[in-house]
Amino acid sequence: MNLLALLREDVHAKACWLYGTATPRNLLKAWLTDGTSAMILYRLMQACRPRLLAPFAMIFNKLNAFFGRCIIGRGAVFGPRFILIHSYGVVINSAVRGGSDIRLEHLVTIGADKGQAPILGNDIFIGAGAKLIGNIRIGNHVKIGANAVVVDDIPDNATAVGIPARVVDRGTG
Repeated sequence: MNLLALLREDVHAKACWLYGTATPRNLLKAWLTDGTSAMILYRLMQACRPRLLAPFAMIFNKLNAFFGRCIIGRGAVFGPRFILIHSYGVVINSAVRGGSDIRLEHLVTIGADKGQAPILGNDIFIGAGAKLIGNIRIGNHVKIGANAVVVDDIPDNATAVGIPARVVDRGTG
């Protein structure tokens, strides 16, 4: 998928998530909300990698830290419809891998432990202040509550909350 199509898909998903529909007005609001600039800088950084433009990837990474107020490692990979609802304080390790439809609130940390980073499935919501640390797998269709600390795998269709996070609901998807 090319960069512009990926950005359009990300912002379309953000408009639907925040405002319920992707009308032209809601799309404009989504383009202008906080977090979107961080999403754009992340995608630009990622577009530089296969083209061997490492200096530009580093520049976009630093711009994201300054303007987006978040740190997303240059090697972190997320599929389409990656949404930073609010980018402030988000920290994502370079080794993190995520599927499509990942939605993050502010102050989320997805970090490595002993060189091992989380792998995220598809359709995941991570609440404000949540921490996902280490060699864990997060299934598809998962919700992680605000301030949860996830240090163990979370299965598909689950909702996890608490410190340490525990599964409180195993929906059917």
